[in-house]
Amino acid sequence: MHITRIAADLNLPLKKVQNTVALLLEGATIPFIARYRKEATHGLDEHQLRQIEARYQTLQKLSTRKAT
Repeated sequence: MHITRIAADLNLPLKKVQNTVALLLEGATIPFIARYRKEATHGLDEHQLRQIEARYQTLQKLSTRKAT
């Protein structure tokens, strides 16, 4: 649910956002992803990766607050 919303908000393809979030959840850092995982993110730059990370964290926090 969050991934489709992020893709729509940032005007990015769904697959790129899915792969990026998966890598972030595995513990990869933004510089690592930008440098060594370009094939997974299909060439997203650090700025776009940071936008995805920030948006995902924001939506996760909102979900947590809604649940409580």
